[in-house]
Amino acid sequence: MQEVIVIKYGELSTKKANKNFFIKTLSRNIKNKLKDLDVKITNDFSRMFIEYKESEKDLVINKLSKIFGIYEFFIAKVTNSLEKDIFDISLALIKTEDFETFKVETKRSDKTFPMNSLEFSAKLGAHILKNHACQVDVKKPDLIINVEIRQDKTYVYTKAHKGLGGYPVGVQGKALLMLSGGIDSPVAGYLSMKRGITIEALYFESLPHTSLEAREKIKTLCKKLSEYSSKVRLHIVSFTELQEAIYRSADPAYGITLMRRMMYRISEKLAKKIRARAIVNGESIGQVASQTLTSMQVINEVTNMPIIRPVACLDKLEIIEISKKIDTYETSILPFDDCCSLFVPIHPVINPDLKTCLQHEEKIPYEEMIDRAMKTIIIEEIVEDEKAFTDLL
Repeated sequence: MQEVIVIKYGELSTKKANKNFFIKTLSRNIKNKLKDLDVKITNDFSRMFIEYKESEKDLVINKLSKIFGIYEFFIAKVTNSLEKDIFDISLALIKTEDFETFKVETKRSDKTFPMNSLEFSAKLGAHILKNHACQVDVKKPDLIINVEIRQDKTYVYTKAHKGLGGYPVGVQGKALLMLSGGIDSPVAGYLSMKRGITIEALYFESLPHTSLEAREKIKTLCKKLSEYSSKVRLHIVSFTELQEAIYRSADPAYGITLMRRMMYRISEKLAKKIRARAIVNGESIGQVASQTLTSMQVINEVTNMPIIRPVACLDKLEIIEISKKIDTYETSILPFDDCCSLFVPIHPVINPDLKTCLQHEEKIPYEEMIDRAMKTIIIEEIVEDEKAFTDLL
């Protein structure tokens, strides 16, 4: 029996006038993900179909499970739209299933088919009851037999693979992710991509206070995020001069606040340079001193760029749960300091005063330092780890 994967769009179905754009973007993302595999992809306004080699089935399923914009997908048996053939393939399919109760759900897009959806579901259900030891349960069945009748072919399938949902990466344009080595910012990047945002990442490095191992940790995090978008462009900027100047010249209690203000200034410059529409970070309200509402207001004052904080209203345990789901947690807890965890004062100010910040900044020629820091930026293209997929074969 011929098999194909049937993809359901889910949230994309609500887009009305823009639906075609979203579907085209999803199709492009899927083709890019599966470009090295022997597949054939077709789609219409309600479904996408992928033909594949049986030997690559698990690999295709694994890759589809990491593509935003897919609500769910099924392995479907394919036949023509003759009643007898649909009956035969349905019986053959359920022989591999363990169930006691079932129901049939039919979608008939081919209006020339002689029965409507309800009539065909009832007739197929009666045929199954006659030829298989089971019962009908329309409320809580063990098994749902889905039948989609189209003009050229009919698709029959049962078990669903849950997709990531959300929007296809790219439909909302680009944002710059402030990526630290912690748990929160990779999760923020993941959640941003789920809403259709293409991300590039910015990492602030303070050699020799931070290590090259810390840089490699960031690259590993980018590689894990790239599994959801094929690649992540990483920008590495030297923050050493600015950070040392802050801690030489300012009240240590204001060190974190001033440092974050400098980071936002650099992020805004880079975001404009790469034509990003927003800045994304992993700030969570009240989690640390620089993430109180007062601190956020004072820090945010240096930029007019939209700041997206996807984890702002999640608690730490919720963030950790997502980080484990996307496999960034174990990397994030590796013991390599980033510049955000260095020089942390014993009692950082939690309600900073903007006037005091400005007075401290008057002592630092930060504009010149920022210009020099921008010239130090190293760019690396981080692509998804193909070995992680080929190991599944």
